[in-house]
Amino acid sequence: MNRRANPAAGDWLGSAAVLAGLIVLWWAASSAGWVSRVFLPTPQATLESLAEGLNLGGRGDGELLAFTLATVSRMLEGWLLASLFGVLLGAAIGVSPGVRVWVQPTLEFIRPLPASALLPPAISIFGLNPAMVLFVVAFGATWPVLLATVHGFAAVEPRLAEVARCLQMRRAAFVWKIGLPNALPDILAGMRLSMTISLIVAVVGEMIASQSGLGQAILLAARAFRASDLFAGIVLLGLIGFTSNALLSLAEKKLLRWQRP
Repeated sequence: MNRRANPAAGDWLGSAAVLAGLIVLWWAASSAGWVSRVFLPTPQATLESLAEGLNLGGRGDGELLAFTLATVSRMLEGWLLASLFGVLLGAAIGVSPGVRVWVQPTLEFIRPLPASALLPPAISIFGLNPAMVLFVVAFGATWPVLLATVHGFAAVEPRLAEVARCLQMRRAAFVWKIGLPNALPDILAGMRLSMTISLIVAVVGEMIASQSGLGQAILLAARAFRASDLFAGIVLLGLIGFTSNALLSLAEKKLLRWQRP
């Protein structure tokens, strides 16, 4: 038991040491004047701005907390839409070689398009509103889930497909009982990557479309040379990304525990 726990504890200690080293380097660079505090605040100033923005201990107006909730809500909504659409379309493409041959070139043409490149046409269609940002977030986050789902369903053991045909199993039953369990590891990996992309695109959309959120807060802080507020927003984005990835990793372990020997 201890042998299994020690490597994990060592990994956590190593990660904590690297993070502590980066914070010390940050403190030294800002305190010693290697970089002007106009551009690089001290960690203490960043924590104070973070506490005020989140209204911790009754200090501050809590404006940063409202921005954070708006960004997280936009990220989750776009990610859920992308996951649903990606799994459904990916399953339809993955179980049908004919459909895959016809649709694959179109997908490969659209997939490289950056989500940020769609912001101008999305603005012309939807206007400067939350629906526009949500559409762009969902578009950018769809591809990892879609491609992972197609790969997972296409990689089903051919003999299982033959057995399903011999048993005259319906297509829906094949997808649910054989295809989905086989594709689940790929789908979950795609969903983890999709979550990261949804956060990035949500922040970029808030910056460009002037929508309430951490993206807008960071942009306004940069324009006003409020370095501590800027870094407070960046720290929050890092915490959101870390927390969401950790939760999805935990869910992945729970859902795939049947794979462990």
